[in-house]
Amino acid sequence: MGVQYGREMNPGSKPVPVKKPKFDPKRVIDIVVASVGLLFLSPAIALIAVLIAVKHGRPVFLSQPRPGLGGRSFRMIKFRTMTNACGPDGQLLPDAERLTGLGQFLRATSLDELPEFCNVLRGHMSLVGPRPLLMEYLPLYTSEQARRHDVRPGITGWAQVNGRNALSWEEKFALDVWYVDNHGFLLDLKILLLTAKKVLVREGIQADGNATMPRFTGTRSFTDP
Repeated sequence: MGVQYGREMNPGSKPVPVKKPKFDPKRVIDIVVASVGLLFLSPAIALIAVLIAVKHGRPVFLSQPRPGLGGRSFRMIKFRTMTNACGPDGQLLPDAERLTGLGQFLRATSLDELPEFCNVLRGHMSLVGPRPLLMEYLPLYTSEQARRHDVRPGITGWAQVNGRNALSWEEKFALDVWYVDNHGFLLDLKILLLTAKKVLVREGIQADGNATMPRFTGTRSFTDP
Protein backbone atom coordinates (compact mmCIF):
# COMPACT_ATOMS: atom_id res chain seq x y z
CA MET A 1 0.00 0.00 0.00
CA GLY A 2 1.16 3.54 -0.67
CA VAL A 3 3.70 2.52 -3.35
CA GLN A 4 3.53 4.61 -6.51
CA TYR A 5 4.57 3.25 -9.88
CA GLY A 6 6.21 4.99 -12.79
CA ARG A 7 3.96 5.48 -15.81
CA GLU A 8 6.57 4.88 -18.49
CA MET A 9 7.11 1.15 -19.02
CA ASN A 10 8.29 -1.03 -21.84
CA PRO A 11 5.57 -3.24 -23.34
CA GLY A 12 5.23 -6.47 -21.39
CA SER A 13 7.42 -5.29 -18.53
CA LYS A 14 6.32 -5.13 -14.93
CA PRO A 15 5.75 -1.71 -13.35
CA VAL A 16 8.79 -0.40 -11.54
CA PRO A 17 7.99 0.85 -8.05
CA VAL A 18 8.94 4.46 -7.36
CA LYS A 19 9.67 5.05 -3.72
CA LYS A 20 8.16 8.13 -2.14
CA PRO A 21 10.85 10.44 -0.76
CA LYS A 22 11.18 10.10 3.00
CA PHE A 23 10.10 13.19 4.93
CA ASP A 24 13.17 14.84 6.44
CA PRO A 25 12.35 17.48 9.09
CA LYS A 26 16.01 18.51 9.30
CA ARG A 27 15.97 19.36 5.59
CA VAL A 28 12.78 21.40 5.99
CA ILE A 29 14.33 23.39 8.84
CA ASP A 30 17.48 23.93 6.75
CA ILE A 31 15.46 25.36 3.86
CA VAL A 32 13.34 27.65 6.06
CA VAL A 33 16.23 29.02 8.12
CA ALA A 34 18.53 29.47 5.10
CA SER A 35 15.78 31.28 3.15
CA VAL A 36 14.97 33.61 6.03
CA GLY A 37 18.67 34.15 6.72
CA LEU A 38 19.42 35.16 3.13
CA LEU A 39 16.40 37.46 3.08
CA PHE A 40 17.20 39.37 6.26
CA LEU A 41 20.98 39.32 5.89
CA SER A 42 21.04 40.37 2.23
CA PRO A 43 22.04 44.00 3.09
CA ALA A 44 24.97 42.73 5.19
CA ILE A 45 25.97 40.27 2.46
CA ALA A 46 25.95 43.06 -0.14
CA LEU A 47 28.04 45.34 2.11
CA ILE A 48 30.60 42.61 2.79
CA ALA A 49 30.84 41.90 -0.94
CA VAL A 50 31.62 45.57 -1.64
CA LEU A 51 34.25 45.71 1.13
CA ILE A 52 35.97 42.59 -0.18
CA ALA A 53 35.96 43.92 -3.75
CA VAL A 54 37.67 47.10 -2.52
CA LYS A 55 40.14 45.42 -0.14
CA HIS A 56 40.91 42.12 -1.88
CA GLY A 57 39.80 42.72 -5.43
CA ARG A 58 37.82 40.21 -7.41
CA PRO A 59 36.50 37.58 -7.21
CA VAL A 60 34.54 38.37 -4.07
CA PHE A 61 33.56 34.75 -3.46
CA LEU A 62 35.72 31.70 -3.01
CA SER A 63 34.25 28.68 -4.79
CA GLN A 64 35.96 25.36 -4.15
CA PRO A 65 35.07 21.69 -4.67
CA ARG A 66 34.38 20.05 -1.31
CA PRO A 67 33.20 16.55 -0.35
CA GLY A 68 29.58 16.37 0.72
CA LEU A 69 27.25 13.52 1.67
CA GLY A 70 28.90 10.23 0.79
CA GLY A 71 32.06 12.11 -0.25
CA ARG A 72 30.38 13.41 -3.43
CA SER A 73 31.88 16.65 -4.67
CA PHE A 74 30.03 19.98 -4.68
CA ARG A 75 31.19 23.58 -4.97
CA MET A 76 31.13 25.39 -1.65
CA ILE A 77 30.76 29.18 -1.75
CA LYS A 78 32.08 31.54 0.90
CA PHE A 79 33.51 35.05 1.08
CA ARG A 80 37.18 35.38 0.20
CA THR A 81 39.29 36.31 3.24
CA MET A 82 42.77 36.29 1.67
CA THR A 83 44.44 38.08 -1.19
CA ASN A 84 46.05 36.26 -4.11
CA ALA A 85 49.47 37.79 -3.41
CA CYS A 86 52.38 35.75 -4.78
CA GLY A 87 56.10 35.76 -4.10
CA PRO A 88 58.92 36.27 -6.64
CA ASP A 89 58.63 32.57 -7.60
CA GLY A 90 55.00 33.04 -8.61
CA GLN A 91 53.72 30.86 -5.76
CA LEU A 92 51.06 32.06 -3.33
CA LEU A 93 52.45 33.56 -0.14
CA PRO A 94 51.75 31.77 3.19
CA ASP A 95 48.23 32.16 4.57
CA ALA A 96 49.41 34.44 7.38
CA GLU A 97 50.74 36.94 4.82
CA ARG A 98 47.65 36.84 2.61
CA LEU A 99 45.06 37.01 5.40
CA THR A 100 44.00 40.65 5.73
CA GLY A 101 42.53 42.54 8.69
CA LEU A 102 39.14 42.37 6.99
CA GLY A 103 39.59 38.65 6.42
CA GLN A 104 40.47 38.08 10.08
CA PHE A 105 37.33 39.96 11.12
CA LEU A 106 35.13 37.95 8.75
CA ARG A 107 36.56 34.68 10.06
CA ALA A 108 36.32 35.71 13.71
CA THR A 109 32.65 36.61 13.29
CA SER A 110 31.95 33.72 10.85
CA LEU A 111 30.53 36.26 8.38
CA ASP A 112 32.62 34.66 5.66
CA GLU A 113 30.29 31.64 5.92
CA LEU A 114 27.08 33.52 5.01
CA PRO A 115 27.12 32.58 1.29
CA GLU A 116 26.95 28.93 2.36
CA PHE A 117 23.23 29.45 2.95
CA CYS A 118 23.02 29.03 -0.84
CA ASN A 119 24.67 25.61 -0.51
CA VAL A 120 22.10 24.72 2.16
CA LEU A 121 19.22 25.68 -0.14
CA ARG A 122 20.66 23.56 -2.93
CA GLY A 123 20.88 20.54 -0.63
CA HIS A 124 24.67 20.31 -0.63
CA MET A 125 24.97 21.30 3.01
CA SER A 126 22.98 21.50 6.23
CA LEU A 127 22.98 24.18 8.92
CA VAL A 128 24.65 21.69 11.27
CA GLY A 129 27.06 18.91 10.38
CA PRO A 130 30.79 18.18 9.99
CA ARG A 131 32.54 21.00 8.17
CA PRO A 132 33.31 20.22 4.49
CA LEU A 133 37.07 20.01 4.08
CA LEU A 134 39.29 19.52 1.03
CA MET A 135 38.75 16.82 -1.59
CA GLU A 136 42.41 15.82 -1.28
CA TYR A 137 41.82 14.68 2.30
CA LEU A 138 39.43 11.88 1.30
CA PRO A 139 42.09 9.18 0.69
CA LEU A 140 43.87 10.17 3.92
CA TYR A 141 41.01 9.34 6.29
CA THR A 142 40.89 6.18 8.34
CA SER A 143 37.69 4.17 7.86
CA GLU A 144 36.37 5.63 11.12
CA GLN A 145 37.18 9.22 10.15
CA ALA A 146 35.53 8.74 6.76
CA ARG A 147 32.19 8.23 8.53
CA ARG A 148 31.99 12.01 8.92
CA HIS A 149 30.60 11.94 5.38
CA ASP A 150 27.61 9.80 6.37
CA VAL A 151 25.62 13.02 6.89
CA ARG A 152 25.48 16.32 5.01
CA PRO A 153 28.31 18.72 5.91
CA GLY A 154 27.29 21.81 7.88
CA ILE A 155 27.93 25.52 8.22
CA THR A 156 28.67 24.77 11.87
CA GLY A 157 29.17 21.53 13.76
CA TRP A 158 29.97 19.74 16.99
CA ALA A 159 33.72 20.20 16.48
CA GLN A 160 33.25 23.95 15.87
CA VAL A 161 31.57 24.48 19.25
CA ASN A 162 34.10 22.29 21.07
CA GLY A 163 37.33 23.98 20.09
CA ARG A 164 37.20 24.63 16.34
CA ASN A 165 40.74 25.28 15.02
CA ALA A 166 42.27 24.98 18.51
CA LEU A 167 41.73 21.20 18.21
CA SER A 168 43.96 18.69 16.47
CA TRP A 169 42.64 17.06 13.31
CA GLU A 170 42.15 13.77 15.16
CA GLU A 171 40.12 15.47 17.89
CA LYS A 172 37.96 17.24 15.31
CA PHE A 173 37.29 14.03 13.37
CA ALA A 174 36.37 12.16 16.57
CA LEU A 175 33.84 14.89 17.38
CA ASP A 176 32.48 14.77 13.81
CA VAL A 177 31.92 11.01 14.04
CA TRP A 178 30.29 11.40 17.46
CA TYR A 179 27.86 13.84 15.86
CA VAL A 180 27.07 11.36 13.08
CA ASP A 181 26.13 8.76 15.72
CA ASN A 182 24.13 11.14 17.93
CA HIS A 183 22.65 13.85 15.71
CA GLY A 184 19.08 14.98 16.24
CA PHE A 185 16.93 18.09 16.57
CA LEU A 186 17.88 18.92 20.18
CA LEU A 187 21.60 18.44 19.53
CA ASP A 188 21.40 20.62 16.40
CA LEU A 189 19.61 23.34 18.39
CA LYS A 190 22.28 23.16 21.08
CA ILE A 191 25.05 23.48 18.47
CA LEU A 192 23.39 26.51 16.86
CA LEU A 193 23.06 28.25 20.25
CA LEU A 194 26.65 27.43 21.18
CA THR A 195 27.80 28.68 17.77
CA ALA A 196 26.19 32.07 18.44
CA LYS A 197 28.02 32.19 21.77
CA LYS A 198 31.36 31.20 20.20
CA VAL A 199 31.01 33.90 17.57
CA LEU A 200 30.41 36.54 20.24
CA VAL A 201 33.45 35.55 22.34
CA ARG A 202 35.55 34.59 19.27
CA GLU A 203 36.99 31.34 20.63
CA GLY A 204 39.10 28.82 18.70
CA ILE A 205 39.44 30.88 15.52
CA GLN A 206 43.13 30.10 15.00
CA ALA A 207 45.22 27.00 15.57
CA ASP A 208 48.21 27.52 17.85
CA GLY A 209 51.01 29.21 15.90
CA ASN A 210 49.05 29.33 12.66
CA ALA A 211 46.83 31.90 10.97
CA THR A 212 44.71 29.03 9.65
CA MET A 213 44.44 25.33 10.39
CA PRO A 214 47.52 23.40 9.16
CA ARG A 215 46.88 20.90 6.39
CA PHE A 216 45.81 17.37 7.26
CA THR A 217 48.43 14.81 6.21
CA GLY A 218 46.87 11.61 7.53
CA THR A 219 46.54 9.68 10.78
CA ARG A 220 48.42 6.62 11.90
CA SER A 221 46.01 3.76 12.64
CA PHE A 222 46.42 0.20 13.84
CA THR A 223 43.40 -0.91 11.83
CA ASP A 224 43.93 0.96 8.55
CA PRO A 225 47.00 0.47 6.33
